[in-house]
Amino acid sequence: MALLLFFNFLLLLSGLRFSLALQETPSTTTRSGQINSNSVLVALLDSHYTELAELVEKALLLQTLEETVGKHNITIFAPKNEALERDLDPEFKRFLLEPGNLKSLQTLLLYHIVPSRIEPHSWPKSTSDSTRHRTLSNDRVELSSEDSSGAKFIGTAKVINPNAVDRPDGVIHGVEQLLIPRSVQQDFNNRRSLRSISAVKPEGAPEVDPRTHRLKKPAPPVLPGAPPVLPIYDAMAPGPSLAPAPAPGPGGPHHHFNGMRQVKDFIQTLLQYGGYNEMADILVNLTSLATEMGRLVSEGYVLTVLAPNDEAMAKLTTDQLSEPGAPEQIIYYHVIPEYQTEESMYNAVRRFGKVSYDTLRLPHKVLAQEADGSVKFGHADGSAYLFDPDIYTDGRISVQGIDGVLFPPEEKTKDEKKTIKVATAKPRRGKLLEVACRMLVAIGQDSRFSACHL
Repeated sequence: MALLLFFNFLLLLSGLRFSLALQETPSTTTRSGQINSNSVLVALLDSHYTELAELVEKALLLQTLEETVGKHNITIFAPKNEALERDLDPEFKRFLLEPGNLKSLQTLLLYHIVPSRIEPHSWPKSTSDSTRHRTLSNDRVELSSEDSSGAKFIGTAKVINPNAVDRPDGVIHGVEQLLIPRSVQQDFNNRRSLRSISAVKPEGAPEVDPRTHRLKKPAPPVLPGAPPVLPIYDAMAPGPSLAPAPAPGPGGPHHHFNGMRQVKDFIQTLLQYGGYNEMADILVNLTSLATEMGRLVSEGYVLTVLAPNDEAMAKLTTDQLSEPGAPEQIIYYHVIPEYQTEESMYNAVRRFGKVSYDTLRLPHKVLAQEADGSVKFGHADGSAYLFDPDIYTDGRISVQGIDGVLFPPEEKTKDEKKTIKVATAKPRRGKLLEVACRMLVAIGQDSRFSACHL
């Protein structure tokens, strides 16, 4: 009887152990291997944090995160998509996506994951009670709260959506910006510094001063935005070139202004303003002046364009445009190498009466004077009035519409005849002959002697 009772006790004990083993089997299976559909990783891939999910896939971190979730809960601080699309420095983003910087990308992403579950109620209550947690990148992040508003922070990033995703094996908190560990920032700075010093700037051979037989000192560097050293006439192309206009080359290191963009803007403004299509056509299609003007502006020069309207351009004859280089010379005479507006020109002619402005067509100047409360350019019949003021003004290029085409005054080629008067000196008479002539005059016999009539 005692043996039977002992046997039943053994059966009961073995059944209890088997039931306990069955209860423990699901949890160990869930922890050890496969990730079910209710996992926080699956929720991350399916959430609206698409930019972070794509970076996790590109960094080849899915298997690492699956193993981490299989061991313990995790907390993911997920930046919003705008922080990775628009707010992130494009150069830094290119650095992260380069194949050689995979380690930096993995460190950056693992910096957003803490291998423990952090709920909003466990957040520090104030800034003084901040806590630090170790991330999967072995760096520490600081959790704090603002005393006045109660806003939660992870480092300097504000938590804008706590408990955005809540799953049994982890939680996702939405933050407003990307968290960048110091090591990744240092790698980026080192790479950028290395890139900046890797390029060798070409330098010319040293020049020797023939007078002193010493090396010439290099010219001081030109500060960005400083006026050009050379006059604008030395910077211009050697001569006009006919269409088609050449494509602009890449800007040099001293091009502090995007001249081609500014020229393109003012030509588009002429077209949209209306009434200046012929001027725009000459600049772009008939000549290469648009490219030339863009190059000058890129080098720091300023220009004022006196743009004749379509009605004035229609009065040009075929003979005036058919000669080689004639369109360029006409436009050069309408470009002033200064920055002038309607106000500045009108004030100048009001004060000085007549003002002569230099043009790109050397050595001719265009005359400006006040007339009928406006500014009149040119001489006599070939004059034009300021018709549409300040069509385009951006600080580098000024466009002023006029109602006529200007031409420089013709040089006078007529030879001025000068009459030369030859002075004929009367022959001088001696004293003796003078006395004899007087005596003959007294007796009335002077007519017989011609010497007395000199």
